[in-house]
Amino acid sequence: MDLLHELTLAMIKYYQGDPKRIQHFIKVHSFARLIGIGEKLDADTLFVLEAAALTHDIGIKLAKAKFNSSGGKFQEQEGPAPARKMLTELGFDENVIDRVCYLIAHHHTYTDINGMDYQILVEADFIVNLYEDSLPKKSVQTALERIFRTETGKCLCKTVFDI
Repeated sequence: MDLLHELTLAMIKYYQGDPKRIQHFIKVHSFARLIGIGEKLDADTLFVLEAAALTHDIGIKLAKAKFNSSGGKFQEQEGPAPARKMLTELGFDENVIDRVCYLIAHHHTYTDINGMDYQILVEADFIVNLYEDSLPKKSVQTALERIFRTETGKCLCKTVFDI
């Protein structure tokens, strides 16, 4: 069975009854895959990116329980442990698990971005969050200038928000 398919189903079950969270990670995954393919990522990097996009917000559930907050830093803090457990149970390779957990632990940190998988995850999450948070075009323009580095991500952001 395809591991990304199984991971998607596991994440839907993890967020059972929370369609907002499910819709969010599905959209981030779709944009991440679009950008990754557009940027011609190799198959291994694309695989890591897709797994990270599906699980990037897994820490929200624990962050809300522990801190009554879904703030980015709490997500980064609480996300790697449940992600590691889920990915291990599904049979992901250890090197993939380590990188996905790193990306989860940093996906709200926009300095020292190391790797195309990290950059693309941030861009995909921004595209979705800018829409879901109904931010004005000025905020989209600022994010475009400060955050986006890939040509595919820039193009998608400009197209989605008609900039």
